[in-house]
Amino acid sequence: MNMPKLIVFGDLHRPHAKEAMERFLAFAEDRAEVIANCLESGCEPNELRQADFAVVFGGDGTILGAARDLCQTSVPVIGVNVGKLGFLAEFSVEELLQQFDRIINRQTLIEKRMILHCDVMRQGREIFTYTAVNDVVITAGPPFSMLEIKLTIQDQKLAVCIGDGLIVSTPTGSTAYNLSAGGPILAANLSAMVVTPVCPHSLSFRPIVLNAEHQLRIEPLKVNDQTTLLLDGQVQQRLLQNDVVAIRRHAGQFLVVNNPMRTQWDTLATKLHWAQKPRYADSHSQLKI
Repeated sequence: MNMPKLIVFGDLHRPHAKEAMERFLAFAEDRAEVIANCLESGCEPNELRQADFAVVFGGDGTILGAARDLCQTSVPVIGVNVGKLGFLAEFSVEELLQQFDRIINRQTLIEKRMILHCDVMRQGREIFTYTAVNDVVITAGPPFSMLEIKLTIQDQKLAVCIGDGLIVSTPTGSTAYNLSAGGPILAANLSAMVVTPVCPHSLSFRPIVLNAEHQLRIEPLKVNDQTTLLLDGQVQQRLLQNDVVAIRRHAGQFLVVNNPMRTQWDTLATKLHWAQKPRYADSHSQLKI
């Protein structure tokens, strides 16, 4: 029987990351073949396509970077948390070692998640194209005056947003900046995207959920000197007045190996304290007056 082929991503600058990777590699030595190490310089596309799984050690930022590299390869991501929150990392090191045989024998669920494709046009010419796993954000930038942003969906005018910015999120990213800005939480495997304004100068501009197959056109009508397009909090492109940002569903996917020991909702509860019940006072400990 052929051993499964692995590629390894990791952030060696994180405390405990090197130790975690060394421990896993020693464990997996007679169970899998590591065909590429993408720790520092990355991996070539042909190396990525040969793998059966990608094991990513780090926090959410490391996983997002690996997911963008892998989105057109059909290689599932095994996220291992060695960061602080690690919301996208399904496994601890201990859980990975416990579940590894099940994973490589395809006995765990591999979840398919949509991602976004983003283009920027300037005076009719494409100047930027990239992929986002979590979100595409327009942020005001210095001198931090309010932006004016025109939104069009499927060639139908939606609205003009006046405020500090705009977030277009995938379901995966709905628990990130979108959540902090008051947007809804979506099931991670849903096919949809969320448009959430950042501090809109309006009482009635609320987040909306769009069909994943719709195309969104964003035109900054009023910008600042450093207004910026930000993808996954990692990739930046400066925006000028009357640039056109086009966002649509990417043809690739973010494939996530799910941890059979917990669900997305368990993760929300344990890491973000979602739906935590109020801390009612103990009636026996209250003073009687």
